[in-house]
Amino acid sequence: MKYLALGNGKINRIGLLIISCCLHVVCFATAVDGVVQVKTIGYHVPAILGEDDNPLMRIEIVISGSKAVTLNQLAFNLSNRLSHAGIAAMKINYKGDDFAGDEPDSIVPTTFGAGAVDGQSVVVSGSLKLLPGRHCFDVVVGLTDDADLGSLFICHLTRVQVDGKLLRLPDVATSPAYLRPAAVVRRHMQDGVHTSRIPGLATTQNGTLLAIFDARYDSRRDLQGDMDIGLHRSTDGGQTWEPLRIAMDMGEWGGLPQKFNGVSDACILVDRNSDAIYIAGLWMHGVINDAGEWVEHLTDTSTVWNHQWRTKGSQPGFGVKQTSQFLVVKSTDDGKTWSDPVNLTAQCKREEWWLWAPAPGNGITMTDGTLVFPTQGRDAAGKSFSNITYSTDGGKTWATSNQALAVPAGTTECAVVELADGSLMLNMRANRNRGNTGPDNGRAIAVTNDMGKTWQEHPTSFRALPEPTCMASLYKHKYVVNGETERLLLFLNPNSKSVRENMTVKVSFDEGLTWPRENWILLDAGRSSGYSCITAIDNGEIGVLYESSRADLVFQKISVNELID
Repeated sequence: MKYLALGNGKINRIGLLIISCCLHVVCFATAVDGVVQVKTIGYHVPAILGEDDNPLMRIEIVISGSKAVTLNQLAFNLSNRLSHAGIAAMKINYKGDDFAGDEPDSIVPTTFGAGAVDGQSVVVSGSLKLLPGRHCFDVVVGLTDDADLGSLFICHLTRVQVDGKLLRLPDVATSPAYLRPAAVVRRHMQDGVHTSRIPGLATTQNGTLLAIFDARYDSRRDLQGDMDIGLHRSTDGGQTWEPLRIAMDMGEWGGLPQKFNGVSDACILVDRNSDAIYIAGLWMHGVINDAGEWVEHLTDTSTVWNHQWRTKGSQPGFGVKQTSQFLVVKSTDDGKTWSDPVNLTAQCKREEWWLWAPAPGNGITMTDGTLVFPTQGRDAAGKSFSNITYSTDGGKTWATSNQALAVPAGTTECAVVELADGSLMLNMRANRNRGNTGPDNGRAIAVTNDMGKTWQEHPTSFRALPEPTCMASLYKHKYVVNGETERLLLFLNPNSKSVRENMTVKVSFDEGLTWPRENWILLDAGRSSGYSCITAIDNGEIGVLYESSRADLVFQKISVNELID
């Protein structure tokens, strides 16, 4: 498979034209002596604060006659829908015929020219001889470190000058390329952590953003391994993030090295009626092999590996040598420090279940004060399921519900919201979607009116919200307009039935019955691991943290006005 390198990420080159319908492709042709054709394609990937080479647009110029021409100038309009973005400069890189040869990444781009942003206009001048054939250019932009995360720029190619003559370009106002700034929260190998995965995001009572994740020190592989639950705080709406803190770390518990005491798949929950914040995580002590036997005499040099969802990697029972453990830590100082873990396994897990675990992302506080974690597990036959775990006494005790749906191949990695009538909706990853690109590919969705004693399948289950079998995030946002409280359901996942690409926010105005296409917002067209989490920053802005094509974890802001326009 061949890739076109873009900054710190990669976009599949073969898939570039396939996904171009999502990228607002602009095709137009105007002649200078009847020989020049121009096409632009927006890349639609996050623009990273402080980076000079954020991909914005691809320009293809085809010289169809027999005569060479000289490209003199490209001009752009950068209209701004929201606020000042802090664009430092624009540069045009020439890449020849980018599809030529077996190794496109070996093509060393040359700079056609660069230009500063003057109001809404950018003019890039140069002199480049173009022989007959196709010529590819990458438009990249630099952002300052303090560029406004709340901004959104819309870029149009407005002028092309060839052989000293201006091409007359038609109006392309309906098909722009977008520039949406992003803050990198985690990069590969940051703080000595090989890979940061599995995001959770929440806003505290004080307005602080808390981003949690798996700090996977040695590799990107899932449990078992040396991993803790890492955390970053932001007190300025996600513009900057404080240094790494560790919220959950089992160290060398039981005399085993850290690589055999990993904690993963965390979920964060803010109690809206107190100063308490909870993080739930799954701890594995040692390794249970494929036969369901706990492996003795493990050391730092041991290479045995298994995880909780594979074979018999977690088994019935409650003990640390029988099953993976459900841990909860608590903070009462706005996420600065965290308590020692409390083990809920014996309190909530059913003995016959092979596994009971948090579902990654965030939990909720219901209107009546009940705290709810989305959870998941494996039943007495080892089959995966989704459910909820809740507390009605402010986190002193917890209970877990019945399984949400009996779905072929099972469900996992669910997200929960409270609907207007007080019922709970569970939106679930469905393993039967793996390899299924048919009309019945979609998230499994169920609703309960009795805290999970019984469940009813939602009308949109397997009929909406396609997925490539991946975690997704669901969030209910309440906001006030002219004194009236409005409600939105927000959903974020890779908008595909087969590939984890096209990270897209969708909005429902009717509690999940419909998700109008005109309100979709594409955040990242590139391929990534695809996990995400959503929170409300304030009344008018939403924050999203997700695994991106350009970094392990990025954070972006979205205006509520943009979501509902």
